[in-house]
Amino acid sequence: MTDPDRDNQTRALPGQLKLSAGPGGDLEGTDDRVLQAGADYLARLGGGILQVMPGTYDMHNALYLHEGLTLRGSGPTTILRKTASTTTTLTRETDWYEYGITVAEPSAFQPGCGIMLRGYSAGVLKDVVRGPVVAVDGDAITLSRRPEKNFWLDAESTASTLFPILTAAEGVCDVVVEELVLDGNRKQNEEINGNYAGAVFLQQCHRFTFRRVTARQYNGDGFSFQICDDIHFEECQSLDNANLGFHPGSGSQRPVFRGCTARGNSQGIFFCWGVTHGLAEDCDCSDNRDFGISIGHRDTDNHILNTRLEGNHRVGLLLRKSENDFRGAHRNLIENCHFLDNGFAEDGVAIDFQGVAHDIEIRNCRLEDSGQGCQLIGIRLSSQALGTRLAGNCFHQMQQDVIGPDETSTS
Repeated sequence: MTDPDRDNQTRALPGQLKLSAGPGGDLEGTDDRVLQAGADYLARLGGGILQVMPGTYDMHNALYLHEGLTLRGSGPTTILRKTASTTTTLTRETDWYEYGITVAEPSAFQPGCGIMLRGYSAGVLKDVVRGPVVAVDGDAITLSRRPEKNFWLDAESTASTLFPILTAAEGVCDVVVEELVLDGNRKQNEEINGNYAGAVFLQQCHRFTFRRVTARQYNGDGFSFQICDDIHFEECQSLDNANLGFHPGSGSQRPVFRGCTARGNSQGIFFCWGVTHGLAEDCDCSDNRDFGISIGHRDTDNHILNTRLEGNHRVGLLLRKSENDFRGAHRNLIENCHFLDNGFAEDGVAIDFQGVAHDIEIRNCRLEDSGQGCQLIGIRLSSQALGTRLAGNCFHQMQQDVIGPDETSTS
């Protein structure tokens, strides 16, 4: 037993409340409302741990994360599953300052559910607003906030029950999510562009960590984060989503992917615009319908390390076209990676330079075909890509190891 006279160290570290939600938890329920209630309760106390019990939770709306929250599932048995989506047209014009909309078919909407308003110009998506529904009265739906956009009938405006499974308000930082599955219920949901939603969607949020989180079957992106710094993924999976597996969006700095898997998506990891000092280490970006990894507009100084790219249909690793030198994907390092059987749906290229990308270094990589005639070319260079350095790479069973202009240093 501690001597009370000697146990005099100042107890200066704050504690964290741990609250459980779900069957058998402190808060009982199996949908988004019980999870949001737990997150909101902890937010009032400055954060804490929300332990989500095993079970399948029907997500009628996104779970909005708060600063200082740790959202912790119970592993693969904790599943947050998006409910089926419905889309209907607006029947009354809504100006930007109004809280209400009127729709043709209101039956799918209920108080608390997620809603997405979309307006088009010449058939092109122009305006998107997301948020909760607070009331439904006949065909009139009340929103939680003013849309701040006009949704007029000549814009073919629609309302849909589309939303991310996890999201946060802009400016929310320092959140941990771990040990759960996000199921997008793809077959029963309309596709949505990853700039507006995803199984996870963040914008201008920083210092989020995801550990052993699976995003699967979302009819859009798995993990999408726009203008977000220091977003870390540890042993996460993005599986069979309609679009991008991991989408570090425009301006996102220092994203880290360690031990992650991106399979069955359109692209595994898509570096958007101006993503710098990112790291993908010990990852598996395979069996994606387009590219394993795509790097482009001002995506510079990133490091792809010890990563496997196998069986991607069009190209293993793509360095996208850029209009000029300033917009190029410069100074990226691809190291100790394994490229196998990529490109079988097109020219059979493992690493493809399609434009301006200066000072790219590819070293100690293994590029091979298994004998099936899938991956025919190891590296296809571009005349616009200067200062490429190749060192210590191994090429096996391909028709051509390196093709393109002779402006490459090799050792």
